[in-house]
Amino acid sequence: MTSPASFPDHVTIALWSTNLGKPISDMADWASHVDGKMAEAAQQGAKVFVMPEYASEHWMAFKPDGLKPNQEMAWMADQAPVARDHAAKLAKKHDMFLVAGSTPWHIDASNPEKGQTNSALIFTPEGDAINQDKLSLTPGEQEPDDWFLTPGKHFNVIEWRGLKIAVLICLDIEMPALSCLIAPLDIDLLLVPSMTATPSGYHRVFSCAKARAVELMTIVAACGTTGTAINTTQNPTNYSGCSVFTPCEPALGHTGIFAQTEPAFDDGGDGEMLIAKDVPVGIVRNLRGGDAEVWPGGWTANHVTVRKPD
Repeated sequence: MTSPASFPDHVTIALWSTNLGKPISDMADWASHVDGKMAEAAQQGAKVFVMPEYASEHWMAFKPDGLKPNQEMAWMADQAPVARDHAAKLAKKHDMFLVAGSTPWHIDASNPEKGQTNSALIFTPEGDAINQDKLSLTPGEQEPDDWFLTPGKHFNVIEWRGLKIAVLICLDIEMPALSCLIAPLDIDLLLVPSMTATPSGYHRVFSCAKARAVELMTIVAACGTTGTAINTTQNPTNYSGCSVFTPCEPALGHTGIFAQTEPAFDDGGDGEMLIAKDVPVGIVRNLRGGDAEVWPGGWTANHVTVRKPD
């Protein structure tokens, strides 16, 4: 079924809280697994499909023997171009906007020693491929003896079939400074792949995602990894779920929660998939255009001065 040229009013979103413990044998097997989940989502009308941060850790199931923890980022980055080719084909096959999770990505493919970013791999069915690097790294992502990464410097706004879409990875959604930067950009859909080890991490990310929906007068959709990757050395637990948040407006049911799953460590299967049907992008766009109860727009505090005690 061919999708409309644009989504003026509604779009259906699939969020997959991928269970990294599902056995896979190689990259082709990983792609087949993703293909199957996208097919399920397509049958229910989904046109946007989102996988979580470090979906690439699933590949640790077939990492080479003897790979040291401080070599894992570079190894996953070596695999990433092959995964990118598979994902690009799947976006076209299923006619979906695909965020294939995030993966380490070489800053310079010809010189891996320059390091890696944590990069979300984004695809349109028309053939566009965009990398969105994580902008604010966790302490663990900056640890030289383990997963030592470089923060990104650019924020991408993607226009696709009448939607303005952007991606922020995990900790990035917790940064108010980024929210202030994004507020004037008129984003329709902000997608948040994440990885959190504990309930506290999950609630930090998802609570901030809900706050960003209010601040930006937009729709924010978040999903995270679950389970434990085979052969992992870094993440013995993953706890998360899937949610779609809207602004807290009467026209949207007041609560700011459009759809969600219960978070979990491991569902014993593929990881739960949320199909958020007919997300009201048109209503939210109108609210952002002036119909909201109290939203002041891309507000800054430029007129405010700080008075410190003497």
